[in-house]
Amino acid sequence: MVRAPGRRRLSASRRLPLAPHALITGTSGAIGGAIARELRLRRPAARVSLVDRDGPTSSALALELGGATRVAACDLARIDELPQVVTDAEAALGPVDVLVNCAGIMDVRSVAGMPWERAQTLLEVDLLAPLRLQHRCAEGMIARGQGWIVNVSSMAGRVPLKGCAYYGAAKAGLAMASEVARAELAPHGVTVLTVYPGPVASGLERGARSQFPPSLVARAIPTGDAAEIARRILDAMERGSARVIYPAAYSLGRVPFAGAVALAFGPTPTS
Repeated sequence: MVRAPGRRRLSASRRLPLAPHALITGTSGAIGGAIARELRLRRPAARVSLVDRDGPTSSALALELGGATRVAACDLARIDELPQVVTDAEAALGPVDVLVNCAGIMDVRSVAGMPWERAQTLLEVDLLAPLRLQHRCAEGMIARGQGWIVNVSSMAGRVPLKGCAYYGAAKAGLAMASEVARAELAPHGVTVLTVYPGPVASGLERGARSQFPPSLVARAIPTGDAAEIARRILDAMERGSARVIYPAAYSLGRVPFAGAVALAFGPTPTS
């Protein structure tokens, strides 16, 4: 039988198990919650650890998902406590097969207008926390010869945007670490997927837009749907793809002159 060009048949060890244990951060947010729902839809027997600072919202999601689902309410800025979060999750639901680093803070302010304490928290949550969780989970995945890591970066980590010096720095750092991790971990049976969302309808996206003055440019920025990006992420995981860019219009961010255009015509934050 001849397979269609560009389609690889994954080995059995690379296929997402029928009952994986997935640890997902940022599950009170639109994308994190949508990923958890899509995983439950595709893998009804999945074991799911929901990790978020907002315990009540994640608890409501756990009730919605049903099955083997647990909530770990924690502050991801407390980096030294994160290995224990994974240890507790594995004690309850078994080894983590899938790590989804989705939690994030987006605060749109000028370089000088950002309070340093806020900038530091943003860097801890958006960069250090996912790197610490990736480091902790990769150890077990390598030992077992199987695992999946999904790092949700941002197009703001690829294209410079005014007001996103700290957010862009964090997301660019996560993207680079994720792309390197994919190359390093692949020989050990671990698949790493890097996700580059543009704006996706969510509380985070609405908050970010509110920090820009009203303008035609701001209103024209394409906005995606959380359920759709979740479907694309699960599709990519099952194919073993390297990255997801969504909405598709943001693929233009890979063009060399995109950064110059964004800086020249992008909106300026109000603070």
